[in-house]
Amino acid sequence: MTRYGILKQEDYRTTEWSGGKTTQLAIWPDGAVYGDRNFGWRVSSATVETPESDFTPVPNYNRHLMMLKGDILIRHNGGEWKSLPEGTPYFFDGADHTESRGEAVDFNLMLRKGQFEGAMESVAGDAEHVKSALARLAAEYETVLLYCVSGEMAISGKAEDGAAHTCELKAGETLVLTGPLPEHCAVCIKEGYFRGAAAAINTIKS
Repeated sequence: MTRYGILKQEDYRTTEWSGGKTTQLAIWPDGAVYGDRNFGWRVSSATVETPESDFTPVPNYNRHLMMLKGDILIRHNGGEWKSLPEGTPYFFDGADHTESRGEAVDFNLMLRKGQFEGAMESVAGDAEHVKSALARLAAEYETVLLYCVSGEMAISGKAEDGAAHTCELKAGETLVLTGPLPEHCAVCIKEGYFRGAAAAINTIKS
């Protein structure tokens, strides 16, 4: 069964980290606490506000990272600096000692090792492109979260009771999709262009 809904600002939680502020968009299971490291996965967006930053270590988690605004340099365990341009997904081990240079806004997915796997990608374009990206991700992954960076989008289909159901996604909000995207589902982009970031999650089956 396909389900989808919208997370808004009132659903988020913003805290400070050593390099700026981080906004938790979603965490699983519900009620898990990031600081207790008792979560299976977490999706967030953070500001990097200092010229040089040390990432918070999360040893039991793998991380996917993408810059939504700005470019940074990143390195792990004192190794070589790597360029991380805006819109480029990047994977690393949360146990690494990770440093960055540059100011930016990022999109971040944390996955508990051995329990979850996932992917991240930039989703931008017209309605046809966005629907195609959502359908592809939803066919491969159990849960897809699409964060709206700019633009507005509406997705409409039928609810579980058969009634018509429409969700509107605006800048700063997150679409949560579980299950395949139905073929009859319609996607409408207001003013012609949408820019977002998608995090996709699967349970690792033993």
